[in-house]
Amino acid sequence: MSARRIHVRRREAVGSTRLPPLVFVHGGYASSACWDVHFLPWFSARGFDCHAPDLSGHGDSEGGERLDAFGLDDYVEDVGQVVDALDEAPVLIGHSMGSVVVERCLKVRRARAAVLTAPVPATGIFGATARTALTSPGFFSQHARALDGEVTPEAVETLRRVYYSPETSAEDVLRFATLFGVESRRALLDLTLLPMRFAWRLPALPVLVVGGEADALFPASGLDFIAARWGGEVAVIPRAGHTLMLDAHWRSAAERIAGWIEARR
Repeated sequence: MSARRIHVRRREAVGSTRLPPLVFVHGGYASSACWDVHFLPWFSARGFDCHAPDLSGHGDSEGGERLDAFGLDDYVEDVGQVVDALDEAPVLIGHSMGSVVVERCLKVRRARAAVLTAPVPATGIFGATARTALTSPGFFSQHARALDGEVTPEAVETLRRVYYSPETSAEDVLRFATLFGVESRRALLDLTLLPMRFAWRLPALPVLVVGGEADALFPASGLDFIAARWGGEVAVIPRAGHTLMLDAHWRSAAERIAGWIEARR
């Protein structure tokens, strides 16, 4: 079976450095475009070669017409294509669902280090789904309409409460809504059944676990448990929400990640 055609956004490093390449893996409902607003140009200017794939069925990659056929292991294959094409082992950076993809990719592909941002806990997404249903009962219907292009002022406030910090402007929340689309039902099922996945022996490499202090989906209180699995470090970004690469506090997250990587070159 031939590999799927995977679209990759690339930003070359500005200047000549010895920094490792970075591979950014987007989360659910997203595409590589979410990285290109702030993170890709910022890390490129910092001296990193940046690569951000659209996972199968997302963005400009193959498979949009059969999105629901793809699961997390298919996404791991997508990231593996990108890693295999590089001349040296990269640092893998995943967001939310993308962090689960990165963790699985570390088992089968070379990497220098990994950064898990706003990661899905080992217990899966059921807890976050139930908590959101209780605290923001209108979220799911408003989220579905927003994905269809119907973003009301009420929806903007709900999306900001769940995905962003209070400091993120309504104008930005509305603008960023266009960067998101539907997610594979199979992938969402994989995330729900995550606790049933047998554990594997984890490779020994540096891991940084980053979360927002105001993350309403996956609270920062759970980051220590994820870091403990890897023997990694934790960084909590003050006042930041779940969508760290777009949040009003994105620069604090970027600086913390870059500083950690640079200290290990």
